[in-house]
Amino acid sequence: MRRGARCLGEAPEGAERVGSYLGTEMDGKWWKRYRRDGFFARGNGLYWYDAHGFHFRRYLTKRTLTVPFGRVTAVETGTRHAGRWCSGMSILKILWENDGRLLSSGFLLSRDRAVTDALASEFRSFARLKGE
Repeated sequence: MRRGARCLGEAPEGAERVGSYLGTEMDGKWWKRYRRDGFFARGNGLYWYDAHGFHFRRYLTKRTLTVPFGRVTAVETGTRHAGRWCSGMSILKILWENDGRLLSSGFLLSRDRAVTDALASEFRSFARLKGE
């Protein structure tokens, strides 16, 4: 974690936080997983976001998964994603377009539903700004 980063949900924009990547669904079907650009493998790691997009790097890997805010079509929350259920914890789902496909990437970013909802709201505002 970068120096100066605070607890989950309180870190400034750009600071790394711990989370889990649950996979990326294709075309709204939970059983169809996106396999390009490193998006196939699930896992725990560090995430951060900036004005350009949401970034996630799984532990023990060098490749960073990036969802550009300019391609985001919606941001949702739910309790299931890509065949995974996280004991009722809130999952952040970023819906975006890439290579002509509608994708939905799922992340478990906090055990606290209020923190996940706040992040979803913030990402919605970023996506609107980039889409205008």
